[in-house]
Amino acid sequence: MPKKRGRERHHNPEPFLGDDDGASVASKKRTKSKQHQTDETLISSGMSAKILKQAQLQQREVEDDENRTQNPNALSDITEEPHGVESDDDDEDDPDEFGGFLDNRGEDEAFKVTNRMTKEIGKEYEKVLGKAAVEEDEKLLDAFLSKDAGRQLTLADLIVARIKENDSNITPSNANSDMRPLPKLDADTIEIFKGVGQFLKKYTAGKVPKPFKHIPSMNQWEDVLYLTEPENWSPNAMYQATRIFASNLTAKKVERFYKLVLLPRVREDIRKNKRLHFALYQALKKSLYKPAAFFKGILLPLCESGTCNLREAVIVGSVLQKVSIPPLHSSVAVMKLADMEYCGTTSYFIKLLLEKKYALPYRVIDALVGHFMRFMNETRVMPVIWHQSLLAFVERYKNDILNEDKDNLRVLLQTQKHDLVTREIRKELDNSRSRGEKEDDLMSIDILLFSFLFASCFNCFT
Repeated sequence: MPKKRGRERHHNPEPFLGDDDGASVASKKRTKSKQHQTDETLISSGMSAKILKQAQLQQREVEDDENRTQNPNALSDITEEPHGVESDDDDEDDPDEFGGFLDNRGEDEAFKVTNRMTKEIGKEYEKVLGKAAVEEDEKLLDAFLSKDAGRQLTLADLIVARIKENDSNITPSNANSDMRPLPKLDADTIEIFKGVGQFLKKYTAGKVPKPFKHIPSMNQWEDVLYLTEPENWSPNAMYQATRIFASNLTAKKVERFYKLVLLPRVREDIRKNKRLHFALYQALKKSLYKPAAFFKGILLPLCESGTCNLREAVIVGSVLQKVSIPPLHSSVAVMKLADMEYCGTTSYFIKLLLEKKYALPYRVIDALVGHFMRFMNETRVMPVIWHQSLLAFVERYKNDILNEDKDNLRVLLQTQKHDLVTREIRKELDNSRSRGEKEDDLMSIDILLFSFLFASCFNCFT
């Protein structure tokens, strides 16, 4: 019986030549399947990022409102952004794609943005202290500022002093003239980077000169940077420089850049304009890309200068509020602030870092107790922010304070009193357990482990 033959297949005799009918059918299917894409307008990646960020901000505002209704007696609401989520411009990895902060709307718009930002920061401080107490607190803080502190050391001061030491032909009269002394570099390098400096004076957006990007890889990077005259850069150029150096310099080198270039420029801008330019504010946020360098190059030198006023503290402190900081670096910074000579606004930075609510090693908690006990015999009236920082410390870490330290703090409160805050501090001390009482074993293990990590991080700061 003959076998049934299956359905015969049609073979294309010329397989490398397309079948006209098949091609037309396939093209119709492709056209039909992509019809919805032609009907809708695609959203650019930049616009979608902005929409997503606005949605996150709205969600955060809703959560803040719920927290305020649940806890109306809270002193302040600290909102932390995830590390790396700072602004639209911060998401750009390539400095050449920087489009500026003003969208070419001019310098007047910069001051409008900065004014709005300064008012918001001022409201946050008034919310913490109360509007009536702000002016009084400024006067009390001024009493703790150093009167004989010198001018902030800049990169130009350091390089000029170094040139004078190595070159005996430069007399003091020549060094103080309008002509800046030049480091020992070849003539082509000097000419190139002088031209880069002239470009950065007027820089607003766009590409950065290629020679400037190579500065971090140079051995004499400080001398070359001095040729560009950083004190005359535009604010946007300072932001771009911070992005480049924070990403490409080592921790030690970027610390020197923060201390000798960025910090003097920020303080000078605040002193002249009573506000901080928006681009310089963004540069401060970008500098936290390396937290250890930020603390050692900006925060600690600012407090050690003895001349940090309330306006500077509030502006720099707002950066700490908005950016997430690694707990180990925050712990070391708190300890350093507690051990240094008190200058008034130190309390403000201690309070901000304590309100991050990070776990602190016992070594840091003991240092904070010692910090407050130093004011047992202080005859001057302590500012409100000092009492607020003590309250923040007791509220968060009351269960980790030794029993004898609590007794000492109670004695301190008899000398240093505040009508509203002292009652709250006593209440927290009286209604809490001390270190070692009913301690959870898992918690003790976590604290011991964190103390070990803290010790290794502390050695990096010293």
